[in-house]
Amino acid sequence: MTESSELTATDPVTAQELTELITELEEYRERLVNDTLTMAQRAKMLRSQALAQLEPDLAKIDATLQALRNQQAALT
Repeated sequence: MTESSELTATDPVTAQELTELITELEEYRERLVNDTLTMAQRAKMLRSQALAQLEPDLAKIDATLQALRNQQAALT
């Protein structure tokens, strides 16, 4: 496990840790979209259908990213 994933709610978070978390979450989001579209293409599924099914997960990721960015902005 990485150090940032071992943080608890009571540990103070540094700007660097927030930057790493944001980067990791952005990479995860990109991988999720790319992998889903690749699988949809193999299954002969429409791109719009695949993205529609993925939308709730993307909304959660985007909300988390925004919260992390807000927290990062508050630290700087």
